[in-house]
Amino acid sequence: AEDIVQDTLTKVFTHRHYYKEIAKVSTWIYTIAGNYAKTELRKRKRRKITQLSHMGKEDKVYEIPDMEQEPDIGVHVQFSEQKIQNALQSLPSHFRSPIILRDIQELSYEDISKILDVPLGTVKSRINRGRQQLKSKLKE
Repeated sequence: AEDIVQDTLTKVFTHRHYYKEIAKVSTWIYTIAGNYAKTELRKRKRRKITQLSHMGKEDKVYEIPDMEQEPDIGVHVQFSEQKIQNALQSLPSHFRSPIILRDIQELSYEDISKILDVPLGTVKSRINRGRQQLKSKLKE
């Protein structure tokens, strides 16, 4: 997330002459940040990397199981991740985008509203309905 903020601010500074006073500066910045967030999600999807810093407190010691000793666990985890990715990708984009921004990027509802340029109530509704659809797809 810090990289996205840094990249956003760098782009805002270097491309400040492209800003047109059609919309607020904050909307322009949120759009740039949203585009960087989407790009990062696409990159992570290809790499499928889980960062340990996102798993909990930094002072906690994590035991990483050896997948070679228990291959069925590795297959199960890989299958579960793939099932979640497929379910998420099968959602309509108007549900998928807010869910990714809220649950993966951990943005506030207000920020999502500005990035997607939709009312706050619409963001909350789409996240709720999208989560319901995601839940039903994962039960299949």
